[in-house]
Amino acid sequence: MRQDARQNRERILAAAEQVFGTHGEAGSTEEVARLAGVGIATVFRHFPAKESLIEATLVRHFTGLLDRTRAAAAAPDPTTALTALIRDMIGHGATKLTLASMLGEAPPPTVVAAAGEVKSAVGEVLQRAQATGEIRRDVGVEELYLLIRGLSQTTTVSPVPPPILDRAIDVILAGFATR
Repeated sequence: MRQDARQNRERILAAAEQVFGTHGEAGSTEEVARLAGVGIATVFRHFPAKESLIEATLVRHFTGLLDRTRAAAAAPDPTTALTALIRDMIGHGATKLTLASMLGEAPPPTVVAAAGEVKSAVGEVLQRAQATGEIRRDVGVEELYLLIRGLSQTTTVSPVPPPILDRAIDVILAGFATR
C-alpha cells in the first residue's frame, strides 16, 4: 500500500473511532470522511461496507491498547503501570463498548483475536504488579475486567464528571491493594 493510502486509512480509522465511538449507529461514513479530510469514495475504497470500517476501527482500538499494555508490562514500577493501564482502559472503555455493540452478537474473528491478545497482556501486567506484593494475589484478570467493564458501561450510558470517575477508580484500586 502506498504511503498516502496508508495515511488516508489511518486518518479514516481515527475519525471513525471518534465518530462511531461518540455517536454509535447514528454516526455516518460521511461524517467520518469529513473528519478524516477525505472524500466518501476514499472511505469506501478502503472499507466497502460500514461493518468493515467498524471492524477495522475496533481492531485498531485494540492494537493501540495492546501497545500501551505491552509498554506497561515493561515499565519499571509494575503497580504504577497497572494503575495507569486500568485508568486508560476505563477512559477508553465507552468507545470500545459502543464500537463492539455495532458489530452485533458474534464479533468477527479479527476482533476476538485482538481482544484476546490484550486480555493476555493485561494479565501479565497484573501478575507483575502482584509480584511486588502491593496487589492482592486473589484478584485475577477476570475480576479486573469485570470492574473495568462495569465502569465503562456506566459511563457509556450516563457520562460522569471526570473527578467522580477518578474517585470511583480510586475505590477500585484500593480494593486491589494489599495494604
